[in-house]
Amino acid sequence: MEQLIETLKSGGTILYPTDTIWGIGCDATNVEAIKKIFEIKKREPNQSFIILVESAKRLEDLVKVPEMAWEIMDLSEKPVTLIYDAPKGLPKELLAEDGSIGIRLVNELYLKKIITKLNNPLVSTSANFSGEKSPMKFSDISPEIIKAVDFVAEENLHKVSEYSGSSVIRIWQDGRIKVIRE
Repeated sequence: MEQLIETLKSGGTILYPTDTIWGIGCDATNVEAIKKIFEIKKREPNQSFIILVESAKRLEDLVKVPEMAWEIMDLSEKPVTLIYDAPKGLPKELLAEDGSIGIRLVNELYLKKIITKLNNPLVSTSANFSGEKSPMKFSDISPEIIKAVDFVAEENLHKVSEYSGSSVIRIWQDGRIKVIRE
């Protein structure tokens, strides 16, 4: 864990198991690390990433959370990423063209520990090249991606993900919601 955190704090990228699929991550406040992930994934910079947070407090520090968002998170049977307007304190490189950001409040203890020790949100994007199938297990990840990241977490190397991704729901301050991915 110490080496993983040191990698993140020094601007490195990690390969790690999320509460859904395997992901590539970095400190969500480090612009250079975010740019590295775009390069690793061969992804256009106009596509946004989501971030993971470990607590309601950190979520509320980043965005105004509508009451409906708490209800959605409480009722969801699987991990859910909510897209919020007007985040505070995040680099523009993370945001969608409309200025919004996808954030998932995680329950998984390993992820909570990483984010707590980093003391910043964590970028989370699938550990694949843009447009390819998301990795359900470590062995699904391209050797090229494994070589490109700065650190590989050894947690759950043999686990197969229960989910092929999170639900994604766009939520506006005025109470409107739109399901983007179930």
